[in-house]
Amino acid sequence: MYGVLLASAEAAHQAVGHEIPGGVTAVFAVLLVAMITALALEEKIHAKKSVIVGVFAGACLVLATALNLLQFGDVTLPDGHKFPMPIYITAIEWEVITIILGASLFVEVTSRSGVFTWMAISLTKKSGGDPWKLLLAYGVLTVVFSAMLNNVTAMIIIGSLTGVSLAKLQRTDLLLGFLVVEGLLTNVGGLLTLISSVPNIIVGGIAGIGFVDFFLVAAPYVVIATAVTLWMGRWKFAIQGLQDTAEREAAAGLVDGFDENESVTSAKFFWFSIAALLLFVFFLAGQSKIPVLADLGMGFVALTFAGIVLLAYKHEVDKFYSVVDWDLLAFFAGLFVVINTMEHAQVLAVIGSGIETLIDTGVNLGTALLLVSSAVASSVTDNIPLAAMLAKILKNHDPAYAANAPYWWSVIFGANLGGNITPIGSASTVVAMTIIHKNKLPLSFMGFVKVAVPFALVQIVVAVVYVVGLTWAGVLSG
Repeated sequence: MYGVLLASAEAAHQAVGHEIPGGVTAVFAVLLVAMITALALEEKIHAKKSVIVGVFAGACLVLATALNLLQFGDVTLPDGHKFPMPIYITAIEWEVITIILGASLFVEVTSRSGVFTWMAISLTKKSGGDPWKLLLAYGVLTVVFSAMLNNVTAMIIIGSLTGVSLAKLQRTDLLLGFLVVEGLLTNVGGLLTLISSVPNIIVGGIAGIGFVDFFLVAAPYVVIATAVTLWMGRWKFAIQGLQDTAEREAAAGLVDGFDENESVTSAKFFWFSIAALLLFVFFLAGQSKIPVLADLGMGFVALTFAGIVLLAYKHEVDKFYSVVDWDLLAFFAGLFVVINTMEHAQVLAVIGSGIETLIDTGVNLGTALLLVSSAVASSVTDNIPLAAMLAKILKNHDPAYAANAPYWWSVIFGANLGGNITPIGSASTVVAMTIIHKNKLPLSFMGFVKVAVPFALVQIVVAVVYVVGLTWAGVLSG
């Protein structure tokens, strides 16, 4: 899949300014801006986000086809076999869809065993009922899960645990703050290792950055950004610790009454779910290194484990299918189609080629501008083709950049952190918003932007200072 992305990105870069008229690119750029505006006004126009994106996906497909931007024909497999497939099917990133579907079903089924309630209550008891300590615990868990698994799965699991914990503490008034902070931390955690996110894999592979080298450069920033985000979350959402002895005694009395085993109806199914969860984490974390699974992908792992746990309720699977957020899946499918047409119309290529001029402004200034512009671009487009485009631009630069050049890291940090600027900037923030709305919490598209932008700005500024600082210190070399 990544090879196809890189090839299409390279072709788009080479085609910029030659094959596609500038007016056509401008029209599609206007459509992209119009879609983002419509999503921002979702509540006022009384339409689901899947419907909004679906309308724009259809319009983009019709216009792109009329202008001969899309290449129709049979899909050719590696063995030479050809078969017909609609162009909008191949435009969708099916691994993301299958990860969301499989992880959602897996969490829904295993939650029946009481395993997530047990984990949430156990963690709540260890916090002593202190909301600030609980936020610290869930914040660290979010980063670790995002680094080990993927942002979407991390958000689904942590979001479920958070809801249980705060309900038990009778502090559901803090749920919105917890979920927003956790959503923002998923993209921070996605920076921790070379395999934590797709942009990391793409840029790291093209640049030739090793796994250990990637971790050593990224880890200090992740620690700093996590601490800063948690502190800002505490201030923004008034998540205070217990102030005096009376509050601590009252919280301790409440927590002592919690029984983590109250929701465990079957010890057999409980331990089965524990084993399934551990194996789920293990196979997702090691998927890229395990033969066969490395080719099948994370989506296959998520769907397989969903199927395994569904066997425990094989006569009532329709109940679990009914709770799947089909609107979220349809939204992503439509979004991928829109972004794919934007790529064919050279909208992403123009963004990339425009950024190319920033590199020639000097190492420090160029590094900063590239990081910021990458973040802004990835907040409104899919960061996967964008990262591929920018990585190809850097690779084709003359003279070639070494693996420790700061520009690679500008793209890596920008592509990941830009997802925190808008609710559609990354899959995990979309999932976070879905969980927020499922809990009937008041937060609109623009509401998210207003809340998240200060966090994102601080994270991006810290990233700029961090990368420029490493360059100045000689750790990274222009």
